[in-house]
Amino acid sequence: MSKESVFTMKLESELREQFMAEAEAAHRPASQVVRELMREFVQRQRQLREYDEFLQQKVEVARTSMRESRGRSNDEVEAKFAAHRVNASGQG
Repeated sequence: MSKESVFTMKLESELREQFMAEAEAAHRPASQVVRELMREFVQRQRQLREYDEFLQQKVEVARTSMRESRGRSNDEVEAKFAAHRVNASGQG
């Protein structure tokens, strides 16, 4: 990948010094570390966004199910599984 852009940022001197020291201790150029951090951030943000979209779809499916009277209330689900627990324990 060609490097055609320059990224300038302001940060505290102490943070810069600590970062540069750690990059040097890892025997890696600071710019390489920053690029890796940026890539990781981009990937993490994409994953979070995809997960949020997935959850929104699941919620909408559930809401549609409830609107169409295909869903069950929490009380119905709790009662069903309480009965399963009683049967599974041999008390039923």
